[in-house]
Amino acid sequence: MYNPHFSARSSTWPSSKMPFQIAMQTNRPKFVAQKFVVCALYKFTALDHFASLRIPVQTKLQEYKIRGTILLAKEGINGAIAGTRPNIERFLSWLNQQPAMRELEVKHSVAEQLPFKRARVKLKKEIVTMGVADIDPRESVGAYVEPKDWNNMLDDADVLVVDTRNEYEIKVGRFVGRFAHATNPQTTNFREFPAFAAQHLNPAKHKKIAMYCTGGIRCEKSTAFLKQQGFDQVYHLKGGILKYLEQIPQSQSKWQGECFVFDDRVTVDHQLRKGSYDQCHACRLPITDQDKQSEKYQAGVSCPACFERSTKADKARYAEREKQVKLAQSRGQDHIGPEKFNFLF
Repeated sequence: MYNPHFSARSSTWPSSKMPFQIAMQTNRPKFVAQKFVVCALYKFTALDHFASLRIPVQTKLQEYKIRGTILLAKEGINGAIAGTRPNIERFLSWLNQQPAMRELEVKHSVAEQLPFKRARVKLKKEIVTMGVADIDPRESVGAYVEPKDWNNMLDDADVLVVDTRNEYEIKVGRFVGRFAHATNPQTTNFREFPAFAAQHLNPAKHKKIAMYCTGGIRCEKSTAFLKQQGFDQVYHLKGGILKYLEQIPQSQSKWQGECFVFDDRVTVDHQLRKGSYDQCHACRLPITDQDKQSEKYQAGVSCPACFERSTKADKARYAEREKQVKLAQSRGQDHIGPEKFNFLF
């Protein structure tokens, strides 16, 4: 993402201080072999007229037969969309023609089927919700670390690495460095991050902090927040996990597991293809084949993670919804239930 306050020289981890360099190789997904491209995009930018963009953006999504969700707010744009590669490129080209939308942060992955059921444009107070006023990544943000330099950050004993994602995402996969796993804030949503920082992070003790998330957007705000709190040397993985998996060969990777994504694929593997996890359609959390063997699992109704949290009335409602889904499928139709994804790329 373009940021006028940081040059390419000053906004990246100084490579001269790295103990080693990773060879410049590519691990980009092979779009030719896949039917659809999934695109995560964002940019913090001044959109005082964001409400007026809703209809034009919605019109273009429909014109290019693209599904997914675009969030617009005064602070910028955030989205996760999918379509054929030519149509995704056309849509991105159109966005790039809008003065405030140039130089978006974009990550690509692939899918055999469209992982979204509809196309929506929503107006929000924040494009990623932290719930803290006066946080502006355009004014102050942590220094970007390119994916090719991230392994060095993980292996630096002087750096505290923090995973800014939620607990259920971290269980699916995480980075592992030479000294320890990345710190897990044990949050259930991004609004809890400021409280974690207040209780566990100290500018006097933690001189260097590096953070990462799925696609980079949460780190834009979390690093901006820490800078506001008096932390000096704050870094974050540019483009997030998705960009790292896109650029770093698996043979040189420090990523373990799969990456949770906020769409119907549930997770992606190191090749950015659909992973091995399924999803509980009651609570939207990732589940394994072992979870499905639990007596607390009922398709569309409950899983071990949410069984105790839902009431009998909830389960009855979910069961009826699952019944309607099956009936729609038998007729060859899509049943579009309430989407609970709150993607935070």
